[in-house]
Amino acid sequence: MIQSETLELLEWPRLCQHLATFTATKLGAVAAHHLPIPLTRAETMDLLAQTQEVYKLETLLLQGLSFDGIEDIGDLLERAELGGILSGYELLAVATTLAGVRKLRRAIDSYESEYELSVLPELVADLRTYPELEQDIHRCIDDRGDVTNRASPKLAGIREKMHHLRDRIDSILRGILQRKANAIGQQIITQRGDRFVIPVKAPQKDAVPGIVHDTSTTGATLYIEPNAVVNLNNQMRQLQRQAQREEEVIRKALTEQVAEVKEDLDQLLAIATIIDLATARARYSLWLEASPPQFTDPDSDEPMTMGQLRHPLLVWQQQHEQGASVIPIDVNVRPLVRVVAITGPNTGGKTVTLKTLGLAAVMAKVGLFIPANDPVKLPWFEQILADIGDEQSLEQSLSTFSGHIRRIIRILETIDVQNSKVKILNSKVIGADDFYEDENNSEVDDFSGNENLENSHLSPTLVLLDEIGAGTDPTEGSALAISLLQYFADNALLTVASTHFGELKALKYEDERFENASVEFDSNSLQPTYRLLWGIPGRSNAMTIAGRLGLKQDIIGRAQNYVGESSEDVNQVIAGLEEQRQKQETKAKEASELLQETEYLHREVARKASALKERERELKLAQEVAVQEKIAEAKAEIATVIRNLQQGPLTARNAQKATNAINEISQRYLPTPTPPPKKPGFMPKEGDRIRIPKIGQIAEVLSAPNENDELTVKFGVMKMMVNLREVESLDGEKVESFKKSKNLESQKSKKLESKSKETPPEVSSGGLAVRTSQNSIDIRGTRVGDAQFVVDRALSKAIEYGLLWIIHGKGTGKLRQGIHEFLQEHPLVERYELAARNDGGSGVTIAHLK
Repeated sequence: MIQSETLELLEWPRLCQHLATFTATKLGAVAAHHLPIPLTRAETMDLLAQTQEVYKLETLLLQGLSFDGIEDIGDLLERAELGGILSGYELLAVATTLAGVRKLRRAIDSYESEYELSVLPELVADLRTYPELEQDIHRCIDDRGDVTNRASPKLAGIREKMHHLRDRIDSILRGILQRKANAIGQQIITQRGDRFVIPVKAPQKDAVPGIVHDTSTTGATLYIEPNAVVNLNNQMRQLQRQAQREEEVIRKALTEQVAEVKEDLDQLLAIATIIDLATARARYSLWLEASPPQFTDPDSDEPMTMGQLRHPLLVWQQQHEQGASVIPIDVNVRPLVRVVAITGPNTGGKTVTLKTLGLAAVMAKVGLFIPANDPVKLPWFEQILADIGDEQSLEQSLSTFSGHIRRIIRILETIDVQNSKVKILNSKVIGADDFYEDENNSEVDDFSGNENLENSHLSPTLVLLDEIGAGTDPTEGSALAISLLQYFADNALLTVASTHFGELKALKYEDERFENASVEFDSNSLQPTYRLLWGIPGRSNAMTIAGRLGLKQDIIGRAQNYVGESSEDVNQVIAGLEEQRQKQETKAKEASELLQETEYLHREVARKASALKERERELKLAQEVAVQEKIAEAKAEIATVIRNLQQGPLTARNAQKATNAINEISQRYLPTPTPPPKKPGFMPKEGDRIRIPKIGQIAEVLSAPNENDELTVKFGVMKMMVNLREVESLDGEKVESFKKSKNLESQKSKKLESKSKETPPEVSSGGLAVRTSQNSIDIRGTRVGDAQFVVDRALSKAIEYGLLWIIHGKGTGKLRQGIHEFLQEHPLVERYELAARNDGGSGVTIAHLK
């Protein structure tokens, strides 16, 4: 009872609901909502191993394990075993489940060697998915859940007769509809109760003798089965009943096949649910950015460590419910510590700390990762027992104090029972060596992992107590709290208690099994920081808070006199310790940041130095190879010249020829001196050849620069407009300060004078305006409205090119004016301008897109 009550106090059902959202099947969701807590450490290790393997797949694969097609067929299997007949849809559910589990098993088998899996392949190793049963179901049942004709020759024959009979009925009724058209309400053939009927106007019902099966809501139309088809409808009903009986026979046979393998199918569902739960645990852990827990032995020297531990429910609230940011806590419990007393002001986070610790312990038990930084180390607690919150009840006449005591009594009884089991187990361990023969005995794994049994008398229990001893006289409550904590220190592995009693702070200095912790409080802002501080007890902030809120100083001074100087001295010592700790934390943080920055810079310098050395080595090697090749070529050519000279007559003319040949070779192979850089002073003119470094092309100038410092160039079959600052001469000279000459100014004035009173084009941004077949359209000869529609569609398609060339022609100028007005208001157009003279001039508009 107390364990289930503890889960409620820790809000474990809420966490299970969150976990269920990560499941892929209905069975997995149901299992997640009722997640069982393992009773042995061996069970926990199995669950954790499953989670770790799925976690590995989830992080390494683009898509994790798939559970498509797996349905909850448990109830169907029960009904099949009891002799019921499954419907077509239910049989299809069985088939899709078999296929889904088979696909899941194949995926796990394919990943086994690549990702070093062991637990998951062992789970699916003995699964039987019965492909022959799946094939029989799909052969007999179609996707709509109906029995197919190929399921039985007899059924196919019956349906063939039904088809011919339906054609006869249809032919007769259509003839009546044509002959009695004046008496017919609508020219349709319909059904009422599996009988084919036609709608007849009520006043003319005698025109079509037959049986009335139905009437319209207004009474104006009667649905009559003409006498001519009564016998045929009777035959149709008989055939339908025969078909239904045959379909039932087929579904019964398939159901019997399902019932024969029910045991294997139950196992199949159980394994699929286990893997789905493991996948949900892995995905939830991945979402939480959690770390896998490592369980320590009770007698080990390893501390209980969980750095930056976050409350999982608060993380969910922050992500999905716009909650406040989660403040993590650091947990570091020394091996010998059995009791941790947490002190501090109200609303400082003591209760949340207790719940966070409890949920972390339960999460580790069920195979979930812990939302904390790696490494996460904690003992395996067989039981987590808590007294959190107020159990005050008017109906049961329970006060706050009584409610706490009754719950603590249930905790003590549970620990006593557990300790009795431990004592019995210890006596067997010490007195019977053959007890160790069964290596798979989970009880031995749980409690006797080490030869040293110093702490084996302690119940492997985590006890969480909120405001221990509260709700009664402070003196008696404090004494009772001390006595309880000493009992828990003797009998439980770890107890964490929150309290306001100052006497509990001194226990640490009397017994090494006790430790102090406190929730931090900012005395300047009068707000808690929710950080958990270890080794320092929380100090009372009542006087400080009261003073800052405006309480009279004489009242505060009198209260301090009542408290006594010793208490004030203790608070001052604690305040000094907190200030010193904060300074040390600040310096440690600064040193850590400086160290990280230094290490980063060192790595960068080392990497760049190594890269430079490697580049230098490669360049040197390449130069040596090139020099050797050039030397070899030069030697070969010189040898040829000498050989020709030796073979011919030794005349001065031949000697001069040989000298000239050698000089030519030296000019080709010896490096030429680099000419000094030329000063900029270049202005391209029409017909010049220039270089465009931006695209690495040599182009011919087609027109002098315009008023926007742009000129039209051509390379290959492409024309474009470029800015003067983007070109240079073939010798590398740049354009001189982008100023126009007098000739350019006169050209500019002539162009301005020749322009009509059209909307002036926008100033070019200097980008390249390349015209291709994909970013240009020709709208000559179209009306303004039609042209605007065509241009609108073309603009949408030309977004990826950044501009659109619109060829509208010169003519009267109305089409150009209409296009310009349309472009002026279009949301995709940043600006527009007329093309250069050699690209169409006023007959072409270039629209630049946003």
